[in-house]
Amino acid sequence: MAEASGAGGGDGPSDGEGGDGFDRRRFEARLDALVREHRFTIAVVFPLVGAVTLVASAEGWLPDPLAYNPLFVLFGVLVMRLPLVAGVLPLVGRRAAASLGLLTLYAYGIELVGIRTGWPYGYFEYEVPLGPMLFGEVPVALPVFFFPLVLNAYLLMLLLLGSRARSRVVRLLVTIAAVVAIDLVLDPGAVAVDFWEYAAHPDGVGGYYGVPASNYLGWVLSATVAVVAFDVAFARQGLLDRLEACEFMLDDMVSFVLLWGSINALYGNWIPVVLAAGFGVGLLATDRFDFSVGDSALVRAVQR
Repeated sequence: MAEASGAGGGDGPSDGEGGDGFDRRRFEARLDALVREHRFTIAVVFPLVGAVTLVASAEGWLPDPLAYNPLFVLFGVLVMRLPLVAGVLPLVGRRAAASLGLLTLYAYGIELVGIRTGWPYGYFEYEVPLGPMLFGEVPVALPVFFFPLVLNAYLLMLLLLGSRARSRVVRLLVTIAAVVAIDLVLDPGAVAVDFWEYAAHPDGVGGYYGVPASNYLGWVLSATVAVVAFDVAFARQGLLDRLEACEFMLDDMVSFVLLWGSINALYGNWIPVVLAAGFGVGLLATDRFDFSVGDSALVRAVQR
C-alpha cells in the first residue's frame, strides 16, 4: 500500500476554521513563526542554562526554592519541545491522535510497573519530582519527556537513511537502536544530577555509570513499542515533506545534545559524551545545526 503524504494516510487533520471559531492553520502558522523567531534561544540558550541549573542543584549550589524546582524544570522542557511540537502538529490527524493516546497509556503503565516491580528497567525511583506526580510515583508529564526522544530519533534516522528508510524493517530497527543510544546518553546524565537512582538489588547494579544493563533491555522493549506507534501514526513521506519545509523541526534534538552532552562532560561520563557528539554529527550531516539566520530577538537585544 502506498504511503500518503499526510498524517495517517488520508486521515490527516481537518483544515481551516472549526465550528468553535478556532483556526488551526492560523495557530500552526503563528507557532511556526514564534519558534523561528526565537530559534537560537530555544535550542541553544535554554539547554545550556538547564545544564548549569541542574548541575548547580545536584551540587547544592542553589537554595532550596530554586534547586530542582519542578515548575522550572517542566517549563524548560516544554520550551525546548516547541520546535518538535510545531513541526509535527500539522500532521496530527485522528490516526496519529489515537496512536499517541495508546502510547501514553503504555508509557504510564510501564513506568508504574517498573517503579513497583523493577521490571523491565531494574529497580529505580525518582529522587526529585519532575512536575506533578501521578500517584506520587510517575511524572504526569512523562509523555513530554519520553515521546520526543523517540520521535527525534525517528526523524533523524529518516533523514540519514535516505532511500533505505523505505524499508519498514530497516527504519524500525535502526530507529530502535538510535533510541537505545539516546538513553545511553540520558540515563547516566540523569543519575549524575540525581533525577532518579537505581536502588540496590541482589542482582547488583551494572557498571555503566550506575545504570544496570536491565534498564537498556527495558528500553529495547519500550523503544520498539513507541517506534512502531509513531510509524503507524505518521506517513513517512508526510514527515519528510514537513522536515523539508520546517528547518527547525529537529531543534529539540539539538537541545538534547547540548543539555545531556554538557552534563555528562561535566561529570566525566565520556562514553555518553561521545554518543551525544555522534548525534550532533548526524544533525550536522543533515544541516540541522545551522543557526546562521540567528535569533532575531536576541540579535535585536545585542544591537541595543
